[in-house]
Amino acid sequence: MITIYGDAISGNCLKVKWVCEKLAIPFAWVDVNVVNRDTRSDDFLAMNPAGQVPTIVLDDGRPLAQSNAIMLYLAVGSTLIPTDPYQRAKMFEWLFWEQYSHEPTIAVVRFQMKYLGRSRAELDPALIAKAEAALALMQRALDGRPYLVGDDLTLADIALVAYTRFAHDGGFELADFPTLEAWVRRVETELPIRDPR
Repeated sequence: MITIYGDAISGNCLKVKWVCEKLAIPFAWVDVNVVNRDTRSDDFLAMNPAGQVPTIVLDDGRPLAQSNAIMLYLAVGSTLIPTDPYQRAKMFEWLFWEQYSHEPTIAVVRFQMKYLGRSRAELDPALIAKAEAALALMQRALDGRPYLVGDDLTLADIALVAYTRFAHDGGFELADFPTLEAWVRRVETELPIRDPR
């Protein structure tokens, strides 16, 4: 059984949990409070020197960090990773984009407002504009298709739904992106999501 060290407020942690649940991979969850800086303890830093969640520990004691790397490790051989080389590469394209352009904008705005109590007016307007551009890009990419890659749920959808479904916490209204909003609902029905939005 693997152990997931994570914080339930983190979309990055939730997507690892959802992959385990979707694929019926047994796991133990250990709460690590990022707001209280639990990731900076000596014990945590010994396990993951980057001091970030999620981190998993395999049953043989080896740690693995970075949410998308963890998801890829867990999902090897499953339907969540396309077998077609081009579609698999497209999935990777979305996973790289998610960590470079999506999570650093939408998740950061959300965290600043919801957990640090800052108003939208206090935030960098360029950050908000980049987040809105990310949502608009996804809206365009999903036009006429059910999922980000092909006709089936992949890790790309799981990675990107994690923070998109919380966009309202950063003042972004998914109703302004109806195709994207419909995709969020579709992906939510495919995953064992039980946490409130």
